[in-house]
Amino acid sequence: MKQPLKSALIGSASLIAVAGTVLIPAAAFAASTTANSTISVLVNPVISMTGGTTVTIPALTPTAGGNLSSASDTVAVTTNDVAGYTLTLADADATTTLVSGANSIPASANAIGSGAALASNTWGFALPGGAGFDASYTAENNSASSSSKWSGIPATGSPYTLKSTSSTATADPTTVWYAVKVNSSQASGTYTDIVTYTATTK
Repeated sequence: MKQPLKSALIGSASLIAVAGTVLIPAAAFAASTTANSTISVLVNPVISMTGGTTVTIPALTPTAGGNLSSASDTVAVTTNDVAGYTLTLADADATTTLVSGANSIPASANAIGSGAALASNTWGFALPGGAGFDASYTAENNSASSSSKWSGIPATGSPYTLKSTSSTATADPTTVWYAVKVNSSQASGTYTDIVTYTATTK
């Protein structure tokens, strides 16, 4: 009677061992997966410019041979555009004359962007170091023997490119000079005109 009971106990123990072996490795079958997301944002280009104030050219005292006075203007451009910016100059309207009442001083007939001596009773601009201009300019006050080079003023719709860059910029300066030459036939008065600088991202 004892032998069958022993065999039965052994059989039960084997069953338990087998059952334990089946249950323990179950955790080894865990699975996982991954997914990637790209985060994207567009930062738009912006641009700003400072300067563009009144340029006061020293008063002229006309002579028969003509006197020339000049003064400079500086604008500074800031942009985050990695491609840079373009800066242009043009008269604010189609009339490129300095005006005082019914009297005027026309823009120089010199080719735009190709400097030459300024004729009497005309005005013009210069970009130091630019093609066709002198390497540098200094203020002139009633100069009777000026040899500086000046260009005609571009009309609106036909701007002259002062600068073209290829990277971001912070307060990047550009200096432009203006001059007027008159002789004793020019009527007295305060003559004015408006020019426009335009900075555009690329």
